[in-house]
Amino acid sequence: MISTKEALKAFEVTVGRYFVELENLDMEQLLEKKNEEEWSIGQMYMHLIQSAQFMHLNNVDRCLSESEGTLDSNGEKTENGRNTYESGSFPPIRIQVPASPQYTPSQPESKEYITEGLRAVVERMKRTEAAVSQASEGKKVLHPGFGALNAKEWFLLVEMHYRHHLLQLDRLKSELSRV
Repeated sequence: MISTKEALKAFEVTVGRYFVELENLDMEQLLEKKNEEEWSIGQMYMHLIQSAQFMHLNNVDRCLSESEGTLDSNGEKTENGRNTYESGSFPPIRIQVPASPQYTPSQPESKEYITEGLRAVVERMKRTEAAVSQASEGKKVLHPGFGALNAKEWFLLVEMHYRHHLLQLDRLKSELSRV
């Protein structure tokens, strides 16, 4: 498993790619959807920002504070979780969740909104890294697919998740209407 410092550097490189891609898209392209079941590129960006801020990094904080809802070290990862962390990445497959008001991200308000959101995630990752690198591995929070994860594993998940969505970004870009 890579260190939190290495993960933070890799995360910043990946986010750099998202910034470059964002710069090359206009709002119409960011909002374009092939159908109601698909996300737009803008929704994918919103998903990345929201999942990092409100799930992954909140769960890092829960593990660090040893708050209510954390498990003691006997919590285990699922087989999927073990495989993901052993390989250091999500499998290169499309993961599709049915559209729902709870899960489907909203369309972005503007490119600036996305830029500010990405910057906020990077800043929070930077602020969190030192504490995570020193964190106890004993306090964990359940992930719906990967099982019990500690603060470091939740932190590493942010980088793996952003890297995984580059596949979706490439696919969605290739499907944009050519006018």
